[in-house]
Amino acid sequence: MAVDQLQLLALKNFPLVSPGDNLINLIIQNLGEQHMMLEPGDVLVVAQKVVSKAEDRYVALNEIEPSEQARQLAVEVDKDPRLVEVILRESNSVVRHCPGVLIVEHKLGYVMANAGIDASNIEHEASDTVERVLLLPESPDDFAEQLRGRIVRLFGVNIAVVINDSVGRAWRNGTVGMALGAAGLPALRDRRGEKDLFGRTLEVTEVALADELASAASIIQGEGDEGIPVVLLRGLDIASMGKDTFNNGATLLRPKDKDLFR
Repeated sequence: MAVDQLQLLALKNFPLVSPGDNLINLIIQNLGEQHMMLEPGDVLVVAQKVVSKAEDRYVALNEIEPSEQARQLAVEVDKDPRLVEVILRESNSVVRHCPGVLIVEHKLGYVMANAGIDASNIEHEASDTVERVLLLPESPDDFAEQLRGRIVRLFGVNIAVVINDSVGRAWRNGTVGMALGAAGLPALRDRRGEKDLFGRTLEVTEVALADELASAASIIQGEGDEGIPVVLLRGLDIASMGKDTFNNGATLLRPKDKDLFR
């Protein structure tokens, strides 16, 4: 797959998403309002936060009773014990922790801070006594497949979908976009057996294509008040990769027995 240019196009004026909204319809409607005609190989990158909002993945902390484990851990990480309780409920295990930092393995397999739970860019209740946080979507891969399937049926054009989130990384400062879900492309592209520039066979090269696209889209989506949850990427020749290479976001998860850092 040779790419000599890649366009990133924001879906502007996207409405605020509320619980119960049909996010797929909102995306299709916005595409029409922006006069964006989808083309084969296009990739829609959708911020997980709007997926979570539509799924009503809100939790009110005032309704949470922390367990003893959460209370003890909250002291060690200097966090609200109610938030720690929610994090533990969304996690398989605690990977690392220190004051200010709580890294866990999410129930869906992602290793990330605070199980991806966030309080930024969400609507809070008018009462000062109610603080809400937002969980990750139920299944980003399923939503990606649903959105892709709907667009293929409606418009007869093969596209791909990536659901992304901002995450930190070991050994590096700052956040980057990461794919939580994907459909219609090789999220993990295996290039082993291909040749490099000088004819040497690639032996270990696997490309996290969905992560690369997620990170690129994050430049447009931003982290503050940009209000751009959906980005259209254009320029990939996905068809040339072959459908037999397509896989989803779960393929990007490194098994624990092969993870040197757990």
